[in-house]
Amino acid sequence: QVQLVESGGGLVQAGDSLRLSCAASIPTFSTYAMGWFRQAPGKEREFLATCSRTGDRTYYADSVKGRFTISRDNANTVYLYMYSLNPADTAVYYCAADDQETALASGRAGSWGQGTQVTVSS
Repeated sequence: QVQLVESGGGLVQAGDSLRLSCAASIPTFSTYAMGWFRQAPGKEREFLATCSRTGDRTYYADSVKGRFTISRDNANTVYLYMYSLNPADTAVYYCAADDQETALASGRAGSWGQGTQVTVSS
């Protein structure tokens, strides 16, 4: 069973940076692609980024390309580095896992975390 636990969210000011972490309880972590999504109040869930099983390929939504960076390590953790945050980035951020990288990029995932709140004040 896949369990994902996000951390690192909080209240920051516009222009700040933040790093989110996702600890994955997956015995075969290297066989899963990982991704990040977010959902702002009153809006649909939005795809942000994916990272391939080996971490050698990343893919970003146009809305965050150049500001957000996804990475993973060998300790079953995936990260989302966020720079130049603005109030429009306020949302609950979710980590996701799937054995198909294309599924994540399409907004689907086999497993989801519970989310971590990021609030950016102006």
